[in-house]
Amino acid sequence: MRNWRKQREAPPSVQLRSGERHPFGVLREYVPLGRGEARLYRAVREAVPVVDAAIYKLIRMAGGVTVRCSDSVAEAALAEFLRTVPVGRGQFGMNAFLDCYLDSMLTCGQAVGEIVPALGNRDIAALLCGRVEDIEIKEGISPLDFTLCGPDECGRMTELPCQELLLFTPLNPEANSPYGVSLLRSLPFLADVLMKIYHTIGVNWERCGNVRFAVTCSGGDGVSAAERSRMLAEEWSRAMRDTRGGSVRDFVAVGDVGIQVIGGDAPILDSEIPVRQLLEQIVAKTGIPPFMLGLSWSSTERMSSQQADLLTTEITALRRTLTPVLERICRLWLRMHGFPCGFEVVWDEINLQDEVEEARAELYRQQARKLRLENEAAEVEQGKNAGGSDSTAGTMRRER
Repeated sequence: MRNWRKQREAPPSVQLRSGERHPFGVLREYVPLGRGEARLYRAVREAVPVVDAAIYKLIRMAGGVTVRCSDSVAEAALAEFLRTVPVGRGQFGMNAFLDCYLDSMLTCGQAVGEIVPALGNRDIAALLCGRVEDIEIKEGISPLDFTLCGPDECGRMTELPCQELLLFTPLNPEANSPYGVSLLRSLPFLADVLMKIYHTIGVNWERCGNVRFAVTCSGGDGVSAAERSRMLAEEWSRAMRDTRGGSVRDFVAVGDVGIQVIGGDAPILDSEIPVRQLLEQIVAKTGIPPFMLGLSWSSTERMSSQQADLLTTEITALRRTLTPVLERICRLWLRMHGFPCGFEVVWDEINLQDEVEEARAELYRQQARKLRLENEAAEVEQGKNAGGSDSTAGTMRRER
């Protein structure tokens, strides 16, 4: 029996290992996270409002979560914990923790958190989200082994104690890196081009928006020309000044005087088509219908069933990524309080349709139910009539 337990507790043997080796193997085990990438992705969110709005909408649509336990007492106590657990910065509840955790996961490609036990290790005091830029991953011999490392008092990266209390979730991790892939990985180039267009539009409006006039007076020479120019400049300035004050003043001049707008003949490039092309690529990366981000590109603003299905799939995938974190927190809390019961993480139902569509669907369901009941009643009535006719025919045969 003892040998059987030892065999069950032995770690699995992994066959896939990296064949690259060099003399400094200890240095190779550390996989640093690109801090510049996290700052770049946050800059993209700050520069492009559509990206920031899309991430917030994905977080909101991920919805709330509850836990169902086989023990009613444990379920009520766990629900109270999920509602009131401190998560830092004046926020409480599991939903607030998941919002911050999912925000980091979508923006940086990974999220890190910590379970803070209370004094005596009999309860969970708080759940905290950490900065992904402050941690690094140290891989072991097996791909299943990795530890989180953070800076010590001297600034050196060392293994953090109590690894079982740390939470780490990568978003769509690749085979050659333990870190995840940010939702914004392919957007910096497009965001840079889009910012150039917007900056150019702003510069053009600064130059041409405030109209400047060129007053040209032809004819005359020498002192008379200089005097006429000075008089025209004074009269023109006085006319413009009175106009800003709200009064109307005519400009009267003698001679051949021409007035033109500086830069009025210079064409300004049309930015509508290139900006829309860039925004189409950005919105396609987020997976959210354009009208939900305030972009009216089509004649209708209603979400089609295909778009709703695709968006539901995206939200379900995010929930599937977050579920192991929730299960780990709930399992630890139940064990700390002595509840050996099982539990199930239940997400709120995803609802992307409006009330009119819901009412129409409910009407169709009721009509189908009514027709089904009528058909069943008709089948029962036909069965009774068939049975009555058979008994009548049998009685007539016996009488004969």
